[in-house]
Amino acid sequence: MTTPHLPVLSPLMVEEQVRAALAEDLGRAGDITSQATVAPGMTARAELNVREEGVLAGLDLARAAFRLMDPAIRFEAFFADGDRLASGTAIAHIAGPARAVLSAERVALNFLMHLSGVATHTARFAAEIGHTQARVCCTRKTIPGLRALEKYAVRMGGGSSHRYGLDDAILIKDNHIAVSGGVAGAIRAARAFAGHLVKVEVEVTTLAELEEALEAGPDVVLLDNMGPELLRRAVEINRDSAGLNDRTYAGDPRRAKLEASGNVNLTTVRAIAETGVDYISTSKITMAAPTLDIGLDVVLD
Repeated sequence: MTTPHLPVLSPLMVEEQVRAALAEDLGRAGDITSQATVAPGMTARAELNVREEGVLAGLDLARAAFRLMDPAIRFEAFFADGDRLASGTAIAHIAGPARAVLSAERVALNFLMHLSGVATHTARFAAEIGHTQARVCCTRKTIPGLRALEKYAVRMGGGSSHRYGLDDAILIKDNHIAVSGGVAGAIRAARAFAGHLVKVEVEVTTLAELEEALEAGPDVVLLDNMGPELLRRAVEINRDSAGLNDRTYAGDPRRAKLEASGNVNLTTVRAIAETGVDYISTSKITMAAPTLDIGLDVVLD
């Protein structure tokens, strides 16, 4: 199997996010604590140290925080995003004007701790299902303004992304079905509306809805809040329905990809994956990920 290339963050996005965060933190008067206690012209050396095992993500944002505060700051990284880190590891060395180093510290750490936390939590889920074909996916349940960054961190942890927003894929959920009048009708309407590059996914909650959906030929069926037994039966129904129309995936005997969602956590994800579904989507890897403990420590001569 071909190993996918890791994603990269756009430098424009990084700069925009970091500038906004620095402006929020500096306010109208700047870092008055550093101005009051650190003399102009003083320099400082520091290390970014990780204090627990985890997966690194957000290094470019941390680097940008120091660079935007003062271009004279030197930032030397020893690892890259996606690397697994042991507790006590030095991630980077920083040196330059002391006021600027201290002023950029919190913004750099906020990005680095949050995104590394997302990557680390995702890696825990991915490790639980590594023996199966299933992939763990994040959803649109992200912190407003940070979606692209959090989805990037999920990829660093070995996960996959669901749709980025309302505009890049059609996901027909229960409320759409209720308003439109039925599963099959909603799928057909979506097919008539969508361009040939737009995927159509539909959410179902029962096996009867699954069978109705498969007749209409979606690309993906989201199996919402089904336990392992129902999920296994859904996989069988999907496999048995192959060949009923021309939407069969090449080389795959099933008509549609199946995605499980609901009640997904580190305790349940293995059993869900072992049912044979293709994807498992969960908000836990973005909305419930604890931060990774990373600190900036000044190095005294």
